[in-house]
Amino acid sequence: MPSVLFVCVHNAGRSQMAAAFLTHLGGDRVEVRSAGSAPADTVNPAVVEAMAEVGIDLSAQIPKVLTTGSVQASDVVVTMGCGAACPAFPGKKYLDWKLDDPAGQGVEAVRPIRDEIEARIHGLLAELLPSDA
Repeated sequence: MPSVLFVCVHNAGRSQMAAAFLTHLGGDRVEVRSAGSAPADTVNPAVVEAMAEVGIDLSAQIPKVLTTGSVQASDVVVTMGCGAACPAFPGKKYLDWKLDDPAGQGVEAVRPIRDEIEARIHGLLAELLPSDA
């Protein structure tokens, strides 16, 4: 089973949305993790609201700290603006998604970020599970 780790700085927006979409769309066919290099205390409320609009509940999620173990346990590491804070290990596939940061933004600004992440997750799933595409 492929394993994917999504990483951003606060693990309160982009990486939470990406992990939620991959969990929702990939089901039990993909192992999903998310973490932040400097995790926030809570998930961004505008992100929770934007995801609720598409039927995904993030209200119980808690930002998690990025660990070396979580990177080592993942086949694919998707970074979203964490820069040098993301550890690199040989043999891992790294993707860097340039996405606007939803921090401090209202739900109107989060929606296009959410929709871009969902589109990228569909593409990632097609790569990870080509027989399902």
